Formats: sequence, C-alpha cells, structure tokens
Amino acid sequence: MRNPHEDSTQVQNQIRDGVFYSTVVQGNNVTLQLPDEITPALTGMPAPSSTFTGRETVMELLVEELRPGRGADAGPLAHVVAGLPGVGKTELILQVARRASQQGWFPGGTLFIDLHGYDGDRHVSPSRALGSLIQALGIPDRYVPDDLQDRARLYRSVLSTYAEQGRRILVIVDNARDDSQARPLLSGDSRVPVLVTSRHTLSGLNNARMHDLAVLELASAVELLRRDLRQARGPQDSRVDDAPEPAASIAQLCGHLPLALRIVAALLADLPARPLSSMVQALGDTRKRLQRLSRGDLAVRTAFELSYHHLCDDQARLFRLLPINPGPDISTESAGRLADLSSDEAEDLLGALARAHLVEPHAKYGRWRLHDLLRLYADEECTLREGAQERQRAASRLLDHYVTKATAAETHVDVDAEAANRSSLFSDRDDALRWLDDEQHSLRAAAMAAPALERPDALVGLYNALIHYLSWRRHWVEYAQLSQTALEIARSGQFPQLHLEEAVFLNNLGIAQLELRRFDDAVRSSQAFLEEARKAGDTASTAMALSNLGRAYEEMHQLEEAVDVLQQSLALLPRNGNLRNRGMAYTNLGRALHKLRRLDEAAEAFTEDIAICQAVADLSGEAIARNNLGMVLRDMGLLGAAIHHHREALEAASAAKDQHTVALARANLALEMASSGRLKGVVGMLETSLAALDELGDSHLAAQCRNHLAHVYSLTGRQEEAVAAFAALAETSRSKGDRRTEGMALGNLSYHLLQNGRHADSIGTARKAIALHRSCGNLNSEGKTLLVLAASLRSTGSIDEAVQALEKASSAFKETNDRENLAVATDGLTEIRRLREV
Repeated sequence: MRNPHEDSTQVQNQIRDGVFYSTVVQGNNVTLQLPDEITPALTGMPAPSSTFTGRETVMELLVEELRPGRGADAGPLAHVVAGLPGVGKTELILQVARRASQQGWFPGGTLFIDLHGYDGDRHVSPSRALGSLIQALGIPDRYVPDDLQDRARLYRSVLSTYAEQGRRILVIVDNARDDSQARPLLSGDSRVPVLVTSRHTLSGLNNARMHDLAVLELASAVELLRRDLRQARGPQDSRVDDAPEPAASIAQLCGHLPLALRIVAALLADLPARPLSSMVQALGDTRKRLQRLSRGDLAVRTAFELSYHHLCDDQARLFRLLPINPGPDISTESAGRLADLSSDEAEDLLGALARAHLVEPHAKYGRWRLHDLLRLYADEECTLREGAQERQRAASRLLDHYVTKATAAETHVDVDAEAANRSSLFSDRDDALRWLDDEQHSLRAAAMAAPALERPDALVGLYNALIHYLSWRRHWVEYAQLSQTALEIARSGQFPQLHLEEAVFLNNLGIAQLELRRFDDAVRSSQAFLEEARKAGDTASTAMALSNLGRAYEEMHQLEEAVDVLQQSLALLPRNGNLRNRGMAYTNLGRALHKLRRLDEAAEAFTEDIAICQAVADLSGEAIARNNLGMVLRDMGLLGAAIHHHREALEAASAAKDQHTVALARANLALEMASSGRLKGVVGMLETSLAALDELGDSHLAAQCRNHLAHVYSLTGRQEEAVAAFAALAETSRSKGDRRTEGMALGNLSYHLLQNGRHADSIGTARKAIALHRSCGNLNSEGKTLLVLAASLRSTGSIDEAVQALEKASSAFKETNDRENLAVATDGLTEIRRLREV
C-alpha cells in the first residue's frame, strides 16, 4: 500500500510475506504483500441448523444487505441483531451467512468469533479477539502487534486488501456484550460487512443498523418443535401433527422462545412414547417451569442468569419487582410507584433493561412488558432476594397508585359526576379515557389479584372506578369477567368486608350478561339481585333490579312480563329521586311497548326519558332515547318526525363522543332517508356505521345494520346485491346460532325473491323464516312473512294455501295489535274471495 502524500525521493521499504503496522514503518513508502495462497477459514463457526424456521423476512433483508456492489453509501457497514437470551440471534446470522456464501458473494470466506460477552469466565477482550481474527486472516503471529489500536488498524488494513484482491470477507461477531467490545472488530470498509449479535441494543456503534429479534410466531414455534422432533427421531415421529392443540400449548408455555422449544424437543426425543399432553402438564406448573426447561448443558434459566448478573443493583431490583404487577404490561409511571422511584428514575432503569432485552418496550411509548419466561425468572429472584414485607409494600404502592388514578379518571368518565368534583389529575375526559385505554388490562388484573395481595379494598376501589369506563367502551366480556370474579370472591367468605358489595357485583353482572345476549343468565342474575334488594328493604335497588329484569324479558320477547315488571320499577322510583335510573326504566319500557305495537305508549315512554336526560345533561342517554323514539315514529308512518329525531340523536351522540350510538343513529337515519326517497349518500352512511359497529364488537347490531344496507341496495335498484346481502346475513346468523336474526334475514330475503319473480325460491325461504320466527316467539315478524308467503303462493296458483297463510297472518296481527298489516291481510283475503266469486 502506498502513501499518496509521500516524497518519492525518500527511502522506500518493502515487506514481503508479512504485514506492516505502525512501529515497523521506517520510511513513508511501504508495500504490503499478503500470502498468495491464504484463504480465511471458517474459524470455529457452528453449522447452521437444518430445522431453522420462521425468520424469512429479517433473513431476506440481511442477505440483501450483504449483496456485493452496493457501494459505500448504500447502507450501514454493520448489522446488529439483538434480542433476549435464547431468541435465536446466532442461528439467524448463521443462516444469513450460509445463504450469502451460497451466492458466491464472499470468496475470501467468513470470519466468525464468539466474544462470550456475558460469560465472565470465557469473556473475550477486543484485543484478544483481534489477535485471533488477524491470525485467521493468514498473518503470522510474529507480525501481530500488542497495542489494541495497532491491532485494529492492521485488521482493517488486511480486510480491505483482501477485498481489493477480489477476496471479499464476511465478518461475524457473536455475543458482544457492549459497544466497546464490538467496535474494534468493525471493518470500516463498505466492502467488508460485519454481522454482530448481542443481548443488548448496541446503538452506540457508528454506521450500524439495529435489528431487534422477537420471539417466533405461534405457527413457526410449532413448526420448529415439529422439525426438531423429526430430525431427532425421524419422519415417523408424528406427535406434533397428531396433537396440534397440545403442540400449540407447548409453544405458548415456552413463550415462543426458540431455546425453550429446542430443549422441549430434546426432552421429548429422549422418550419417543411420551405424549405432548404430558409435556403440557409438566410445563403448566409455573413454579417448576424453568426447572423443567433444561437438558444437559442447555437451560433457559442459565441463559437468563448470564444477562441478569450483569445488571447494576438498581436495575436488578426493578427487574425483580416487575412481576408483582399482575397485568400484561406496565407504564413507566406505574413501575416507578412499584419500586418507590420517580418516573424519570424508572425510565432510565427500564431503558437499560430494554437495551439488555430483559424487558420489551411496548409498541406504545412509555409501556413495558416481560417475556413470560423472564417473568417467571424475575419472580423467582424476587422471592429469593426480596423479603415478604418488601414485596407486600411494593404491591401496596402499586395498588394505591392504580386506585388513585383510576378513581380520578372515573370522575371524568361518569356523566353524572359534577364538574366541580372532577379530578385535576386529568385535564379532561379525553385525557382520562386515554389513560384508561392504556391501563385497562393492568387495572382489571390488579383488581382481581388485590384480595390475594391482602388488599380487598383495592378490588372495590378499582371495580367502582372501572365499571363506567367498561360500559362506555362496551367491553362487555371484560365487564362480565370482572363482575363474576368479584362476586365469587365476595361470596367466598374470606373477606367479610366484601359482603356489602355483593349486590353491586351481582347487578352489574346481570347488565353485562344482557349486553352479551346471555338472556337466561341475565334473568337469573337480576332475579337474585331482586331477592337481595327486597330482603334488605332497599327500594332503589329493588327498582333497579326490576328494570334490568324487564329489559331481559323484553329481549327474550316475553313482552307482557317485561311491561309488568317495568311498570313496577317506575312505581318504586320517585320523580324527585334518581332521575337517571327512572329514565332508563322508561326506555326499557318503551322498547317492550314498541315490540307490542303499543306505539303511542312507547313514544310517550321515550319522550319521558328524553326530558330526564336533558334535565341531567346526559347527552348519551338522550341520543339513545331519541334513536328509539325515531324507530317508533317510523313504524307509525311519521318518517319526517323519525328523521328529525335520528338527526338529533346523531348530534347528541357525537357531542357525547358515544361512537356506538352515533353508529346506530346514523344507520337508522340512512334507512329512513332512503325510505323517503332521499337516496344520495345513504349507502356510504350505512357502510360507515357498519364498520364502526364491527370495530366495537357489537355483532348483533352490526347484523341489523347489514339488514338495513341490504334494504337500501334494493331501494337503489341493486336487487342482486340486496338478495346476496340478505342470504349472506342469514348464513352468518345461522352459523352463530342467532335464530332471531336468521329469521329476520330470511323473511326479508323471501320478500325480495318475490319482488324479483322467483316465487318458488320465495316460498321455500319464507317457510324457513316462519319456523324461525315461531320458535323465537316473534309473532309480528311471523305475520309479515306469512303475507309474503301468501303472495308467492297466490302467484303460483296455490290459492287455498295462500288463504291459509293470510288467515294465520291476520291472527298474528290481531294478537300484536298491528292494525296496518292486519288491514293488508284482510284486504288480501277479501280480494281472493271476490275473485273466486267471479
């Protein structure tokens, strides 16, 4: 190599069959000639596994980065693959190296060195690593300098020279602990890429790109287990294929961690008759799971220990305390309260733990989680190193923090809360809802774990703080689970102080069961609540229980019973008492009266609730009542008034940010606009509502919206789409066991088939719908479908059967007080009789 700035008149030296480094340079012109026959060896590089799976995306990215000719500006000089212990970092780069070498991109070979960065006994210093790499490059030991910087210069010089000679080399630096251990081993030459693995995110390396390696996806984790077993025992080992559910359970119990999966595969290979279900049972005991995830020199706990022992005291303490949080993740602020630290101190420590891949940063900034197996390891360390009193103090600090913040948030969520009583811990309702959205899983887990942590008071505090939020967000499954668990704890007798809360838990459980359409369960819960309220002589609770029971009866189409108990509820609720409870009872009554076709009374009930909601400034409640009133007015033939109330409902729900009622009001408004001939934009309105209801998880009302959309397709001349939409809705409802919605869809489908002249299809579909209506006690819908059946039968000449259908329809409409449709049936019978006389 020549120095371009040298004076050509000065002395020139030439070193052959060797190398130069700074202390040897006598003049300014030195030529380095590497041995002609030297080719770098694969210096102890492990063989890539033949069972590798699940990393195609990141592997393709890394392989592409190694492609020759990308140029100095094409990308980073080094790629760092980082991840938690056992996640498969080394295996990934071995696979990448093999694929790149197969392309012929590295004729000079591959240099591999394991720095053992986390093993105190085998830790390789940068100087020692450079010495080994230089020797592997064919440089005699006598030419290797002692100084670290000189070694690094020589190393880079030799790599560049090989590249200039067309012998490009790939360098793999495995298991680096920190930036300082890896930095001297980078090539500094764009032609000589370096792959680095570490349990830490080595963000201090210049011109290096970070790749954080996650655990495997479930399918890949199962496939790794299958491949390892078949490799060890041959293709006849079909245990994974024969037992896919236990295989998936094993993958989940291993946290999808490749190291754990390989250990399990080896344990299963030792005993080829051992069923996977036996391994599921063995790993199911969390107290012994880490102990069982070991075989020979492979052990998950040992891998974790190497990283844990490098933590400073503050980092190790926080890591140990994190499993005390019962939830799936934790915020920086909550972690600080857990460890009695400020949020800034907690953030610094969590950041260090994340760089070590002992905690995982959540996709949302400021939240963190532990891998399942690391949680078990941290919990073991906590039990070993933290006294029982300190663990209890940490748990209480966290629970107190959750109760304080959740209670403060609830003052903003509860629409009945006075403005003066809203907590200053949150700037407004949106701020409170954002916090609850982030923390809801941790708060529910903390509530259910609180009694076991000797804090039943925290269960009550968190329950009361969460119930309005869960209702607002329509998290009914979580609402029911929390209420059921709280009720069981209260009934266990372990915590006498919870006995007074039992009725609250029972009442709310019934509400959640109603919303989940578990009507039989809801009736049982409401009746039990009613019995408790009557025993206690609690009039207000008795009225509330009757209101909820009436709503359940209404949903089950036990309409007369519903009206009876709802009227009892209103009789117990004084006009100057809890107005909101009275208003909800009116709306429940209005729904039952609507189904009974007592339309004037239903309109009056909803109007009463609207007035109450306006008096207490409950925009969401007003929107619900107006939406219901609009549907009654539609059935009364007052489309203009119905449209007005649905517009008002949409406006009120939007102001309240009640997305569920917004979707319902918009859907009903669209249907009524279409029915009145105003078709522009209505399909888009319905599609928007449908998307919202699907996102909110309300499959029942989403089905009603699909029904509306199919009707509008028909009104806009899209008859084939309407028929297809009704048929699809019927099939979906059938598969879900929703007989009522299936009957509705088939009834509407039969009508549209009739309109399209498909009389035979209409008859068959109508008969199926009628059977479903009858089984659900939906007499009015049965009558309407009988009208369709009669028309189709008449069109095919089956006059006697048409008469029978009309007579049955007349009876149904008389019983449901549907005068309008009764007139249609009567006119149909009159016309048929007149034609017969003619």
